[in-house]
Amino acid sequence: MSLSLLSHPRLWSAIDDLARRHGLSASGLAKAAGLDPTAFNKSKRVTAEGRPRWPSTESLARVLEATGASLDEFVMLVEGRGAPKPRGVPLIGLAQAGGGGYFDDAGFPVGGGWDEVSFPDVPDENAYALEVSGDSMAPVYRDGDVIVVSPAAAVRRGDRVVVKTMAGEVMAKVLARRTAKSVELASLNPAYEPRVLKPDEILWMARIIWASQ
Repeated sequence: MSLSLLSHPRLWSAIDDLARRHGLSASGLAKAAGLDPTAFNKSKRVTAEGRPRWPSTESLARVLEATGASLDEFVMLVEGRGAPKPRGVPLIGLAQAGGGGYFDDAGFPVGGGWDEVSFPDVPDENAYALEVSGDSMAPVYRDGDVIVVSPAAAVRRGDRVVVKTMAGEVMAKVLARRTAKSVELASLNPAYEPRVLKPDEILWMARIIWASQ
């Protein structure tokens, strides 16, 4: 992205576009990112003297984390290129995902009969969507929200992930820590205690790359 494209109107327009992609208002996006709900209001985009006010890099980082958008996606919006063309990805509920017949042992979707949801194209052609049930990841992911998972994406500490255990349990968590002997999974909802599993108790783990709001 050239410096000439990083204008004040383009940057705020990209934030507005990102909010709309996730079914949010500007204030809703700010709230989802853990910011003051008025932080992105139009009245806050200029100072009392009429000078442009720019969002901080910390605010932008929180927005990308809250929406699951990549920096490349955001840059595309700033440059006015818009989002990638949507495509249909398989959709299944978390409870259904615990049963057999939907995934192989590596966490890739198999078979047919899936519902579909429209989602901007991603490099992983095996990406799929899950409908959240429960409140362990509230307030970021609420009951009924849709998350898109990429089984091919690398998973690192701090990533939001979907995990399927050998016992058939499927859960959305945060990868807090992983060693040769244990995997610690945290919930965003503080009412839920972290889960600690042995590596051989996990069938597969896949990174969440997008979520509806």
